[in-house]
Amino acid sequence: MLEIQDLTKQYGKYLAVDHVSFTVPGGQVGILLGPNGAGKSTIIKSIAGLLRYQGGVGIEQMPARTMEAKRIFAYVPEIPSMFDALTVREHIEYVRRAYNSAITEEEIHDLLARFELEDKQEKLGNELSKGMMQKVSICCALAIKPKVILLDEPMVGLDPAAIKELKDVILELKEQGVTILISTHMLEMVKELWDVMFIMERGKIIGSFTREQAKDADIEELFFQITGGGEAQ
Repeated sequence: MLEIQDLTKQYGKYLAVDHVSFTVPGGQVGILLGPNGAGKSTIIKSIAGLLRYQGGVGIEQMPARTMEAKRIFAYVPEIPSMFDALTVREHIEYVRRAYNSAITEEEIHDLLARFELEDKQEKLGNELSKGMMQKVSICCALAIKPKVILLDEPMVGLDPAAIKELKDVILELKEQGVTILISTHMLEMVKELWDVMFIMERGKIIGSFTREQAKDADIEELFFQITGGGEAQ
């Protein structure tokens, strides 16, 4: 479960996030949407622990700032960042050791194979394309074996095969009871994935739906109906 409780973030006199609260239940996929400047990026960075904020973020009913919560939380940023002097395989090994992950060698091999990185294992971080860096970032997050995972625009830069594989992985994680929050503007990419939807505007949640509430309504129609036609960020 991922819980956002009365989260507020202010830059000087500017209120970027205004007392936002929402919950993604355990084993469900939530999507966070919003027009440009809605505060979505601030929410994401707050959840990931990259910003100071007021309010609370709960990971499996633990405060997000605790080590216990950090050990079971994974984050795939919009812009991946690699260590220049580490190979692809060394990035995964670094994460495995840092989190004391129980991932096996066989599971690492399968992960690299799924994202077509088997023959790229010895490439250094500064030799990778944007798409390859994104794949490595995803593999590193999955190597933690998280209970809660946040993916920020995870499909940007991926080729069609990798997008399909990531969708399959997300559905598999859901079946395993992992809680997932996806921030994206690529609405068509998450049509078959989402369980709960949160739409932000001007620092607040202005609309939320469960798939049951939406029934057969199109995700894009719901978004534009709530925002009045603004572009998804």
